[in-house]
Order: sequence, then structure tokens, then C-alpha cells
Amino acid sequence: MPPLNVCRRLRRAGDEAGGVEELEPPDRREPCRSHFFPLEDSVLIAPTAVTSESQVPVLRVTGLTKRYGDEHAIDCVTFTASSGEVVGIIGPNGAGKTTLLETVVGLLSVDAGEVSWHGEPLPASQRRNALFYLPDGVRPYRDAATSQVVSFFAGVYRRSKAETADTINSVGLRPVLHKRVHALSKGYNRRLLLALALLAPHPVLLMDEPFDGFDLRQTHEIVDLFRTEAARGRTFILAIHQLADAERVCDRLILLAAGRVRGSGTLDELRAQTRLPAGSLEDIFLALT
Repeated sequence: MPPLNVCRRLRRAGDEAGGVEELEPPDRREPCRSHFFPLEDSVLIAPTAVTSESQVPVLRVTGLTKRYGDEHAIDCVTFTASSGEVVGIIGPNGAGKTTLLETVVGLLSVDAGEVSWHGEPLPASQRRNALFYLPDGVRPYRDAATSQVVSFFAGVYRRSKAETADTINSVGLRPVLHKRVHALSKGYNRRLLLALALLAPHPVLLMDEPFDGFDLRQTHEIVDLFRTEAARGRTFILAIHQLADAERVCDRLILLAAGRVRGSGTLDELRAQTRLPAGSLEDIFLALT
């Protein structure tokens, strides 16, 4: 990965976008930098092709447990994700979805459990090289222009102008490139975050509430975008509390309640488990929890 000092390119990009000021490199002490930035000496862990002879999951999470005192935030959570798959972590607010994502990517320590990458243990210190985590509700560089933030990430990840433009167009961000991040609506801030995630080269993307802030039509557009990216081999692990959104986009579903997995599988598999052949995801979740 290149070093994070890409200010000269940012200054040129800012001039082209209307003269916004230069964006400084991220503070190395910034506590949330692990959400977005690779270390300067890190090497991206490339995806391994999955063949018909070898169906080892890209990512395997085994027995992850996180306690706060006597309370389990997550309790012995196990699941897998394969190349090109969209996996949904489904549950209400307070179910442990965010805690699960943050333990998987190594932002939170665990009391038990492990994460494996193509069958090999993946230490927390190396996970940022394989996993890109998009948290909920953040606004990166609030006082910078949207165009600057996109240019900064494109420079960090060595994306071409064409790749950057395609990403901007795919998430519908172009109408607000001139605006400061703090002035973006909730929906457009979410589009900015999605653009940053898609610019990252990581083979596995973890996202917390990726549809929050979108209306029905916009949600359909983002679902189509995820399906297109998954068809190209990227893996998505999405924490979602809106069950209708999960039904639209996910190949497999992990049903989480009170920090524990209550069911997992495809929608048809969950219907068979609950003996609800025509059941909706809502029906299934209520039956299992």
C-alpha cells in the first residue's frame, strides 16, 4: 500500500473541484483510523480463487464471544462467508450486530473464538489487510469537500481516474461532489461511505446498516450495486435490521438475538428449519427467537 501522504494529488483535485483547501493526511493517532486506513507498511491479503475442488470459505468465524462484566454482547457466534457471497447479520437494535462486526475486524478484543482466512488463522493485527469495515454514522473529514475525500481514498488505493469516476457514478454521488461532508444529507453521506468502501481493494467488505438513510427506490439501486460487485467476486457481510432489505440482497442470513445465533442459512433453508414453506424473513425470525 502507498503511504498516506497524497496531499499534492488532493490539492490538484481540489483545484479542479472548485478550489477547496488541501486535506491533510490522517492523524496517525486518530482512534477510528482502523475503520478505513491500512498501515503504511501493510500488504493487502489478496483473495484466493475458490475452485470446485476447494470450497474453503474465504472467512470463517468460530465461537466469537465478547463479554462486558457478566453480560454477553455476543456469545459463541460462528458463521462463514464465501467468495462472491452476500451474508446478512440480521437482528434488532441491541442484538449484537455492531459488536460482532467490530470483533471480526479486530477493533474489539474477544474473550474467546477465532477468525480464519482461507482456512488459516487471521490475527487481529492483520485483518485490516483483508477486511474493510464501514461503520454506521461516521462522517469522514467533515470540513472537506466530498470530491476531496473521494480523491484522497482513490489516491491511497491507487485507483485510476476511470475507476474513481465509475465508483462515483455507481453510488450516485456526483450531484454533491462540491459540498462539504458536514453538509451532506444522511442519504448522501451514506453514498459517500459506500464509495469509499468500493474504492478499497479489500476482497471482503463489512458494512453496518448500509441501507440506513435510503428510500425504497434508492435501496433497490444499492442492492443492484452489491449484487454486481458480488458477481465480480467480492464478499459482503452486512449488518441489517430491516428484514425486507435483507431478503432482497442476502444469499445467506445469520439471525442474531441477544448476542446469540438463533438460525442461519438461505431463506429456503430457514423456511425448512421452521416449517414455514411460504414464511417471510419476519415470520422466520419471530419463530426462531
